[in-house]
Amino acid sequence: MIEAQNLWKHYGDHVVLERINLKVREGEFITMVGTSGCGKSTFLKLLLGTEGATRGTLTLDGNPVPDEPGLDRGIVFQQYSVFPHLTVLENVTIARAFEHSPLLGRLFGSAKRQAEDEAREMLASVGLASAEKRYPHELSGGMRQRLAIAQALIRKPRILLLDEPFGALDPGIRADMQELVLSLWRKHKLTVFMVTHDIKEGFYLGTRLWVFDKTRYDPQAPHAYGATITYDLPVGHMDRALYEEIDDRLHPVPA
Repeated sequence: MIEAQNLWKHYGDHVVLERINLKVREGEFITMVGTSGCGKSTFLKLLLGTEGATRGTLTLDGNPVPDEPGLDRGIVFQQYSVFPHLTVLENVTIARAFEHSPLLGRLFGSAKRQAEDEAREMLASVGLASAEKRYPHELSGGMRQRLAIAQALIRKPRILLLDEPFGALDPGIRADMQELVLSLWRKHKLTVFMVTHDIKEGFYLGTRLWVFDKTRYDPQAPHAYGATITYDLPVGHMDRALYEEIDDRLHPVPA
């Protein structure tokens, strides 16, 4: 489904990603870990189409990834990307409205009723059925993130991109959200790419875990080399020594 061949991304002289080669089958759940600034979010932007590769190729179903976001790719960020002036129901319905009316984002008559019915079904699937008339400021952090996920899924994407979606949540709510994402992944047969700083979360959720890291570094030119995928691991096949090696690289102990 997704293939990268010798993929590089840099901004001027600042190399962010280098020598990325990978293949992803439809239905996989890819979790991505690595230190801050090592290109994980940049890779999501390449998949979304808001950034283009500097060198190499990134293809979807054998064709170059479109250079703009599309209905086949949904994204959820760490910060709640919802409209504060709209109710919960309106926040999800408007995603459908923009498909039919990109400039106005409005629906009328039977089209509006159908979109609202679809939105209510999606809200029920993320546990927000009773909150459809509330506004985002009236919701907890976990509920706002559920709303953001409903927004992304109402357009029926094939690929769901998650950029540290649970980073601002407390541990109890985070555990609930992990179970929600797993259930939605199975129900909607999604292909998921998720950035996380929690290596245990990466092992728990993913079918594959990617570790982004720099293999080359020049202290005189710290931006001359970018990160690549140093580990591509099937979850459940990791021994303790390898786990500790990766964890030490991601969370080095200060000298």
